[in-house]
Parts: sequence; structure tokens; C-alpha cells
Amino acid sequence: MSTPDRPKDGKKSAPAAKAAKAVKGGKGGKGGKPAPRAASKPPSAGSKSDPPARRAPSRPRGPREDYPTVQAFVAIGANLGDAEATVKEAMAAIGALQRTQVTARSSLYRSAPVDAEGPDFINAVVAVRTGLDAEQLLIALQRLETLAGRERPFPNAPRTLDLDLLMHGNSVIESPTLTLPHPRMRERAFVLKPLAEIAPDKVPRAALARVTGQVIQKIR
Repeated sequence: MSTPDRPKDGKKSAPAAKAAKAVKGGKGGKGGKPAPRAASKPPSAGSKSDPPARRAPSRPRGPREDYPTVQAFVAIGANLGDAEATVKEAMAAIGALQRTQVTARSSLYRSAPVDAEGPDFINAVVAVRTGLDAEQLLIALQRLETLAGRERPFPNAPRTLDLDLLMHGNSVIESPTLTLPHPRMRERAFVLKPLAEIAPDKVPRAALARVTGQVIQKIR
């Protein structure tokens, strides 16, 4: 088989030279300048080449607080140490209980001990909205008494802190540990007067009339 003829002088043949010139200068270009390239079109919306849209990262959800609540009332008393400061601290501590919020606070009252001896008591009543059931709330209140140094050496002993659960919604309970409504609340002016101040609909006028002889004084 014969081989194609090659130029002996090493120069490219005329057709090859023209092809090289066309590649160097670019096809269709004038004066050796490359022809302008057509602008690329952006991909149309919804085309397959579009990257998938990214969703904003979801925020972590906090604990839900839509638990059911009931209204409850707690009587507060103290007659040892700085009783006034203790009662105020107890109001704050009750509001800090789990699922519990203080919604109303009575004034502070001074009263003489009932069926006991010792310094005068400082008394108050708070209304709360709570998600705790009656037994849970009672246990939480007893824990606050213990933290305040409450001791029970004998009945009606002087107290660093005394917390009585008066009512818990419409609950009617009679158990070895809890009776609701509180069985003696309508016999005590130091409960009825502060309670009437923040929830007058909970205190019958006849009950207030029966305790008018008990010494009690609003102080703040």
C-alpha cells in the first residue's frame, strides 16, 4: 500500500494551512478575532436542571403548656422569726411551684393565735391556677413548710410557716390526708377576711358575721 505524499520541505500543504488558520482565528471571525458567543439562557422555572428548593430548618418546639388548670386557694400563716418576710417569701415560693401561678394575693393581716399561745400570726391568702391535682399540691405545700423549718412538736404549736389548702376547684375530698373544702375555714377570721378580699364570691356574708369577734387587723 502506498503512503500519502508528504511535502519534503516540512511546510504544511495549502489545505492544512488554511484549516490551521481557521482554528486559530475562529470560524466566522473578522480580522482574526473570535466570534462572539451566544449568551446562555437561564434554565426555565421548574426545569429538571433546577436544584431542589431548600426548606428553612424547623425550630425545636418547647414544652407544651396547655395543660388543664383549676383555681385553688391557699392560706398562709407564720408566727416565728420574721413572720412577715416568711409570708411574702411563701407567696413567691407557691408561684414557683410546677404548673402553678399565683393570680391574686391578699393583704397581710395580724391575728392572735387560736386555741394556742405564742406571738401573733401574720396571715394571707393567695389564689392560684394550677395543673397539679389536690394531692400533688398538698404535698408540694408540705415540702415548702419543711424547707422553711416547720416542726410539729405538739398540736397548734408556734409555726415558722403554715400552709393550708382551702379549696381546689370544685373538689370535695375526704381522705386520711386531705379534706376539701377545708373543714375549719369558715370558723377562722384569719382565713375568711383575706379570702373575701380576693374572692368575695367564695365567702358567704353569714360566715363573716360569725367571726366578727375574732381579733384580726390588716397591716399591709
